[in-house]
Amino acid sequence: MRVHQVADALSVGQLAARAGVRADTVRYYERAGLLPAPQRTTGEHRRYDRRDVDRLLFIRGAQRLGLRLAEIRELLTVRETGVCACEPAEGLLRRHVDEIDAEMTRLAALRSELVGMLTQMPGPDCPDPEPGTWCPPELSKPEGR
Repeated sequence: MRVHQVADALSVGQLAARAGVRADTVRYYERAGLLPAPQRTTGEHRRYDRRDVDRLLFIRGAQRLGLRLAEIRELLTVRETGVCACEPAEGLLRRHVDEIDAEMTRLAALRSELVGMLTQMPGPDCPDPEPGTWCPPELSKPEGR
């Protein structure tokens, strides 16, 4: 579809600026199927409208929530039907909360392990370690050797 001079048509740079992204991000979203192919001028320049701004802002908001591009594509498909996307979004968001909870549990365990390692370090009087080790020679060799 070609457009000649549409008053509210936006260039890729203008669209990107309104959504707070770079122009190459807009082009990437087009290739990934998140944004529909834009209208073109007779000179082959992309032209967007307010629906594209809305869609791009939706994509960016969904990304801030941690949704993956494939998940965002699913929500956009539902959204385009005119049906409320709340139900599919609820399932996606619940799964992401579960993933965050699991990651927080993993990070808490990692933190405990690191704190344990720190409490075993000798502090400021630590002698130089043997090459290739963390511990000084008297601590790196098992007793009796």
